[in-house]
Amino acid sequence: MTDKLDLQSPDIVNQNFEKLAALFPHCVTESAGGKAIDFDLLKQELSHQVVEGNKERYRLEWPGKREAIVTANLPTTKTLRPVRSDSVDFDNTQNLYIEGDNLEVLKLLQESYLGKIKMIYIDPPYNTGKDFVYKDNFSKTGQEELFESGQKDEYNQRLVVNPETAGRYHSDWLSMMYPRLKLARNLLTDDGVIFISIDDNEAANLKKIADEVFGEVCFIADAIWRSKDNSNNDAKRFSLDHNHTLVYSKKQEWQPARIKDESKQSHFKNPDNDPLGPYFDGNPLNSPNYRENLIYDLVAPNGNIIKPPKNGWRWSQKLMNEKIDSGEIRFNEDSTNIRRRTYLKDMAGLPPSTLMIDLKKSGHNRQAKYELLKLMPEDVFDTPKPIKLIQYLMELANIGSGDFVLDFFAGSGTLGHAVLDLNATDRLNRNFIQIQIPEATEEDSNAKKSGFSTISEIAKERIRRAGKSIVNGQWSMVNEKKQQLEKQINGQLTMVNGQWVFPEGRIIDEKAKNLLAEINHLQLTINHLDTGFRVYRLDSSNMQDVYYRPQDYQQANLDLFADNVKPDRTADDLLAQVMLDWGLLLSLKIEQVKVAGRQVFKVAENSLYACFDSGIDEAFAKEIAKDQPLRIVFRDNSFKDDTAKVNVKQLLKQLSPETEMKVI
Repeated sequence: MTDKLDLQSPDIVNQNFEKLAALFPHCVTESAGGKAIDFDLLKQELSHQVVEGNKERYRLEWPGKREAIVTANLPTTKTLRPVRSDSVDFDNTQNLYIEGDNLEVLKLLQESYLGKIKMIYIDPPYNTGKDFVYKDNFSKTGQEELFESGQKDEYNQRLVVNPETAGRYHSDWLSMMYPRLKLARNLLTDDGVIFISIDDNEAANLKKIADEVFGEVCFIADAIWRSKDNSNNDAKRFSLDHNHTLVYSKKQEWQPARIKDESKQSHFKNPDNDPLGPYFDGNPLNSPNYRENLIYDLVAPNGNIIKPPKNGWRWSQKLMNEKIDSGEIRFNEDSTNIRRRTYLKDMAGLPPSTLMIDLKKSGHNRQAKYELLKLMPEDVFDTPKPIKLIQYLMELANIGSGDFVLDFFAGSGTLGHAVLDLNATDRLNRNFIQIQIPEATEEDSNAKKSGFSTISEIAKERIRRAGKSIVNGQWSMVNEKKQQLEKQINGQLTMVNGQWVFPEGRIIDEKAKNLLAEINHLQLTINHLDTGFRVYRLDSSNMQDVYYRPQDYQQANLDLFADNVKPDRTADDLLAQVMLDWGLLLSLKIEQVKVAGRQVFKVAENSLYACFDSGIDEAFAKEIAKDQPLRIVFRDNSFKDDTAKVNVKQLLKQLSPETEMKVI
């Protein structure tokens, strides 16, 4: 109890509100001004007759929903600027880490990654009253633009605590999630799937908006993940040991991968030495729905009549006879029923369970903490997800080489770590994209004391260390097996053209040859393992404002802009914006070459050439035309003069007619 005096009269309105809320909690709603009483619903509670009011409809509404829809559709002029100093193997890696507001970044990815992401996993703020939510506002001043572009320390003012006492507690969270899910859906491939981690606090609301964004028919499951290995014995009510994982697909036909579990195949036997191998004699599949053509009697070999089940057999009489002839359907010993023989060889696996409670398969929170501490003993992040969980979900989503997985609430970078680790394990080449706003670490936290000023700095360092650890682990296996083989053959292996070979004159047995093949396979994996990532940072456009709003400037002012590109922007910056504008993947291989003494960026071989140097003339055009690029881009002021600009365009048309030329 406080000792301080209120020094004000009682708030009678608030007292009445609390009394009504206690009597009719479902009549408490949220409005643009905060918490409010739904008087139409209250009238109904106080009447025995139907009270006419607002037209009823089945949908989720909240204050700000229309603005959330508009927010998703508003275009952006921002861009992504590469940060080579934070990246690992920038020019060659296929992985991306993007710093910035995920709403803006998702907009920027709409062309380049439209329909190209096979799996999305997100672990958004759970709206517990203590975590942050984004405040989306597109009526910003120039100063706010500086904050949000990351040019000032106050960047993370975009994130605000959303306490349970806030008038728009649920509404603000829904307004944050809705446009991001809407944009994310566009990025999924037709066989793509999204996994969304959430707790009980907003699970019901999240399902409602996800049903609206993805469609109820694309709801796959609400999978329960056991997040703790031990219950909390000090819990006030129930020990909260789980999280929800809502699963939605892009198309209704999506199917998860089947899970192979040998422990659940012990009932497959082969007592009669069936040449097709072990089998299980199970009950025949009956029809789930009544159909006239499925109602018929079966005549057993001994003449017994077997009546159909209530809804009939699963198959028509013609198909049933074919299955009996093939041996798939068999009569039991006394010919009173039939059994369906299912062979182990035909089992693709079991459907995954909505109970993800096998801690060995999907991990748990304490394991996730240990994983991160092993890499980062500084103890810089409290609530990471385990890499096993992400890898299990990738297995369900059938993620293979060349597929992209996206996490736009990247947190500690678990998804990136999981992808690198899995690629090293099964020798595939999956690619990740992670997006994280540079949310400031708390002042008294271990992260801040260890030199990490933002969450994104933690994640980038985690992925760097994970990559090094994985490569070192691969090298350890190579060296261990190499020493084992050298001891066996009593000689040293030598490297020739990237492959280990036996010393000359040694007699080699089959076992040694197989071990050498395994060593060379590991070596090849190391040579091709992508443990790098390109870092991009969200920022305002590279172009001067006059580039977008020339009508706002007088002719006399235009002389101030000798160049329509901002003076602090580099060729790397311009290339990234060109790639986004042209709809090219940001992960495409980038090479830098010299052509006629000028720097040229080659993207995906000849898919795009970009040169932002000055003095471009006819001689340069003749040289560049020899490579027959599909696209080429220059700065508007790159040309030697206006005549050179026209001549370069004409020369490219003549010498490389398939080349599309543009200027910025």
